[in-house]
Amino acid sequence: MAVEELELTWLPGKADRETAFEDFLSRHQKMVLRTAWRMLGRLEDAQDASQEIFLRAHRHFGRLQPGAETAWLYRVTLNVCYDMLRRRRAETGEIPELCSEPDQLDSLRREERKQALQRALLKLPEKERAAVVLREIEGLDTIEVAAILGTAEVTVRSQISVARGKLRRWLEGVRP
Repeated sequence: MAVEELELTWLPGKADRETAFEDFLSRHQKMVLRTAWRMLGRLEDAQDASQEIFLRAHRHFGRLQPGAETAWLYRVTLNVCYDMLRRRRAETGEIPELCSEPDQLDSLRREERKQALQRALLKLPEKERAAVVLREIEGLDTIEVAAILGTAEVTVRSQISVARGKLRRWLEGVRP
């Protein structure tokens, strides 16, 4: 998207801002839902988180800087997910079992492996999980992940390395 298009987001008229926000919402809703689902493990929780995320985005929409809205949105997504995970642990004391992915795979074996990976992902500490989700699943580069997490690139690389080792150990018994 060109910078000129982003500048339309900050037009002074209310109708223009609402239209720009609707465009923003349609461009980012899948990314937010996907990231929240990977962080929380349940589609229903991810949908609830997405609503909260976009309420916050709407509240702060006029103040977002052109070109920085995606990183800001990832940061808000992670913060809302962290809050939900903390509340869940405080209420239940446990991490719930992961629901199956909405897009069912043809192969039962691949689906079982995928669910095992997602359950293992939920076992990771929040920071490691966020780094893996953003870097390995969302495909962001290390610099972007570091900026979103507010940490150094070397820390992101370390978190991903440690997380990969843990995931590998947890998944050793699951056949491809």
